[in-house]
Order: sequence, then C-alpha cells, then structure tokens
Amino acid sequence: MNTASLILTNGKFHTVDREKPLATAVAIKDGKFIAVGSEAEVMQFADISTQIVDVQGTTGIPGLNDSHLHLIRGGLNYNLELRWEGVPSLADALRLLKEQALRTPSPQWVRVVGGWTEFQFAERRMPTLDEINAAAPDTPVFILHLYDRALLNRAALRVVGYTRDTPNPPGGEIQRDSNGNPTGMLIARPNAMLLYATLAKGPKLPLEQQVNSTRQFMRELNRLGLTSAIDAGGGFQNYPDDYAVIAELHEKKQLTLRIAYNLFTQRPGQEVEDFEKWTDMLKPGQGTDFYRHNGAGEMLVFSAADFEDFLEPRPDLAPGMEDELERVVRHLVEHRWPFRLHATYNESISRMLDVFEKVNSDIPFNGLHWFFDHAETITEANIERVKALGGGIAVQHRMAFQGEYFADRYGKEAVKQTPPVAKMLNADLPVGLGTDATRVASYNPWTALYWLVSGRTVGGMAMYDDDARLDRETALMLWTQGSSWFSSEQGKKGQIKVGQLADLVLLSKDYFSVAEEEIKGIESVLTMVDGKIVYAAGGFTPLAPPAIPVLPDWSPVVNVPGHYRSAPPLANGRVGMVQVHQCSGPCGVHVHSHDVARQSSVPVSDDNAFWGALGCSCFAF
Repeated sequence: MNTASLILTNGKFHTVDREKPLATAVAIKDGKFIAVGSEAEVMQFADISTQIVDVQGTTGIPGLNDSHLHLIRGGLNYNLELRWEGVPSLADALRLLKEQALRTPSPQWVRVVGGWTEFQFAERRMPTLDEINAAAPDTPVFILHLYDRALLNRAALRVVGYTRDTPNPPGGEIQRDSNGNPTGMLIARPNAMLLYATLAKGPKLPLEQQVNSTRQFMRELNRLGLTSAIDAGGGFQNYPDDYAVIAELHEKKQLTLRIAYNLFTQRPGQEVEDFEKWTDMLKPGQGTDFYRHNGAGEMLVFSAADFEDFLEPRPDLAPGMEDELERVVRHLVEHRWPFRLHATYNESISRMLDVFEKVNSDIPFNGLHWFFDHAETITEANIERVKALGGGIAVQHRMAFQGEYFADRYGKEAVKQTPPVAKMLNADLPVGLGTDATRVASYNPWTALYWLVSGRTVGGMAMYDDDARLDRETALMLWTQGSSWFSSEQGKKGQIKVGQLADLVLLSKDYFSVAEEEIKGIESVLTMVDGKIVYAAGGFTPLAPPAIPVLPDWSPVVNVPGHYRSAPPLANGRVGMVQVHQCSGPCGVHVHSHDVARQSSVPVSDDNAFWGALGCSCFAF
C-alpha cells in the first residue's frame, strides 16, 4: 500500500466529484491525492513518517483555477502598483495614494492599474483630477479606470510629454481645457490603446525585482485560493522575451501556481507571421504540469478586437476582419493549436463564427479545444453554433465592475442575461470562470463567485433574476473542474479525487453556508499546490513557507499587500494548527496537535480507534 507523505483530517472537504462529493480526510503522496474519504479510510495510508494535520472542521475545496488571467504581465509589474481592490471609500483610496506618493522615489510613478470601480466606494464617485493633484503634487500618478479612461496628475503629464500640440491618436482622446491644454484625462473612444501606451511609458523594474514582483503576485493569488491560472497574454507581452522571468522561476521550482500560457499576437498586420514563427517553436502542451504552452490568443488579429467600453457605442469590426482572421485560424487548425479569441458582443461573435465554420468545412476542428473569452451578449443561437464546433466559453466577472454602465446604455432588461452563463450550461457547453485581471476587473476569485451567486455588481446593483444566478456548488465547479477544460487538463486537476493533482485550499469561512455578502471576504488559510503548502495564515501560520521580502522597499506592496482586507483571516471562528511531534510512547507515531486559539496542546482525537488506525498502540498522549 502507498504510504502518504501528508494527511489532512477532520475537514469538510467539498471535492467537486459527483461520485464522492464530501470527505473528511485526504491523503497525499508525490503531489497527488491517493485517498479521499473518511478518516478511517484515509488513515490506512499513514505510518510513522506521515505528517498529519488536523484542520479542525475547516472547509476545504479544490484549488481555484482562473481561466483568464494576465498573470505573467501582471507579475512583472505587481510591485509597482497600488491596488484599490476592495477599498471601501474614495477617502481611503486617496489616503493610500497620498501615502504612497510620499514614499515613491523619482523617477518612479504611483500606478493604480485597474481592479476597482467608483461604485465600490461609499461616495459612489470617481476621484477628481484636483483631488489627485492635491494627493500627489510632485510624484507622477497614473490611474486606470476599467477600459474607458485614465487619470494623470500634472507631474505625470509632464513626464509623458502630452501638450496642447499632441494629437489625439486613432480611437482615443486627450481631454483638453478651454485653452487646449491636456487636463490629465485620457479617454478611450473606444480603443484603450492610448491608455495602455501611456502606461507603458513608465519606468520598469530591473530583472531581479521583476522576479520578486512575480513571486509576490503569486503569493497574493495563493492567499485568495488560486492554485492554477491560464495566462491570456496581453499587449506589450512579447514571447519569448517577456516570459524570461516566469521561465526562470519554473526552472528554479519557485512557481506556486500552475500556469498554462497562450500567445497573443503583438504586431498589427503581421499576425500570421507571429503565429508561423511560434508554431515552429512550440507545441501545445509543451512543458510541465507547472508551466505549459496552451495555444494562441486571446488576440488572434487586431481587426477582430471589439472593445468592451460600455460608455461608448458598440464598435463595428473592420470590413476586412474575416479574411485576416481566416488566415490565422486556418494556420492554427492545420497545426492543431488550440486557440482563444476575445469577443464581447454577439454581433462580433456571429462574424467570427462564420469564419470558424468556413475553416472547419475545409479542415475539421475535430475535437480541437477552442473558445471565446467574455461573450457578454452572446445569444442562444450562437451558443449552439459554438457547441456544434466543439468550442467553449471562458467567462469573467467584468460585469461586476461595469454592470451599471451596461444597464445605463442598454437597459435593465438587457443586463439580466449578460453574460448568459446559465444558458451556456443548459446547452452543455464547456464553461470556465475567471477574472480578466489585472487591468480592469479584480483578480479576487471571491468577488467573481459573489457576482454569479448573488447576481449583483461590486456596487450592489441587482443584475440577474433567479434563473440566471448560479448555486454555490455550480459556481465553484466552474472555477475548478470547469476551468481545467480550457487548458486541456480535464481529469488531471480541478477535483479532490484520487489520482488528480493535490491542489487544495482551506477557507477562512464556509463558502457554502455564509451569507452572500460574506463570500466577497473569503480567503485562504492554507493553500496547497502539488501537495506542498505554499501559503498559510491564521492558526496555520506556522506551516507557512518563509516570507519573501518585497523589492524595492518603497513598493506599494510593502504597506498595501494586495486586495484590501480589514481583519486577519479565521477559519470557522477558531483555527487549529497541528505541529507534528513524535509520540512519547513506544510506537513513535508522528502526530500531535497544538491549538493556537487555546494555547494548549491536545490530542488530534481522543478516540482509541482513531489512534489504532494511525498505528499508535500506546495512546501515550
């Protein structure tokens, strides 16, 4: 019989496995689950070398898997960014901005790059340019708001060089005062490239600090229960140059998340050449369970980008989009490369599907994994077309941040099925959940789970009727097992199941029973990847790996380490943490519990049958 290296007991494990949905104990060896079930069943895999942790009734789930995250790009910049995720008031946000401006040395900027909306603030409004200039009169400040605008203070305007003579770029506007001088407001009309190109003018971190930044970002994601992510590439993220840091961390075995990465074309008009080069360099699935290639996208051709700025009218795609997209998709299908494609509006999706169906008639997709990202307004007819081609849809919680804007433009009735996740599931379509972080929505998976379960935006606006909301079990399934399809890893991860990868999270609160509003505040108290603990908090803190100092020391992450929280995490009101010692009796079994809350040492169980199953014959505790 296999001997487990680690066993977790006395838990409430929701396995996302229909055959065995609940368990109280799990056993792990060589990075996989080797037993899942009752303590009596699992303890058969223990001997004196097994580490055993009593989790004292804490709720456990499979590790969360974000099907659409800009992790690699976000990691390179994480230590540069002041995050406003979850900050409850504009006054708090401006205070954080002012404090960081005082700490930030020249020529560095203070950057707030997405993850927030004015509707989360008690004041229910954006900061004004005057407020930003007062908070940071001398340090350049760049604040990105969704896909629609960016706010720059006067110091930042000077650094980027925008003057009354600077022309507006195509699809963007530099807002000006009555004298023609830039005010500091940049507006997407509706192309966000002006916003991102301006952000790219800021200083970068040196390589050593990019490595540290990426590790800090992974730790933050681990804190929120993430164990896997599918990286969707991004603008200004070139392969292989901008993948050097993540590749180095993989080589050194320092990744604490599993990453499947897609390649995003960077050169308008030369997209085919990009993918021809990459298909010669890589094969889908190349790599390991920690770092593997996943195909093409989310940008396949620039002419197929439908910008999701709901403050502006829906843009029509260029007339020549179909020909350009067909050339790329035909090349990808010929080389059996999975692909993903950004698509917001049903009108765009219809035209894209025309292309896919044409290619499929010549070169059958035949089980090739492909999918749309976002698909906020897709219709049931197009859902059926996606299904017929064997595709899926990766859904993100962008509407939790933009629902108010969508309702203002298209009406409350239209917002009730945006996106129609329940209809996708009714059609038996593969669906995976994610965030599209970091530049717009928050990377917090619990915000996304709250959105689908409650049907409400971050600002509290009710969006969905009961038939469009998901129950908690289904929403969790889409964040775990569901997302595994999108990296062709179904059956390998996403469940607490014998033979699957041992990625697991213990939660600060019971997701299945807390009030809906409390879902937003859930985080991990213990995150495990490949059977190894990569994050621990609360009473489990002694099991945590050593902390990594933040570089540079002025980084916003030093004082504001990620998503806002006002209290330390607890699990079910009291967290027990096992410190493993050897039995003082003759049998030598390695089990002992230290209850942090009560500051006393207690046995993991007083049941002699339990100790007997463990192999202890003396009950010397």
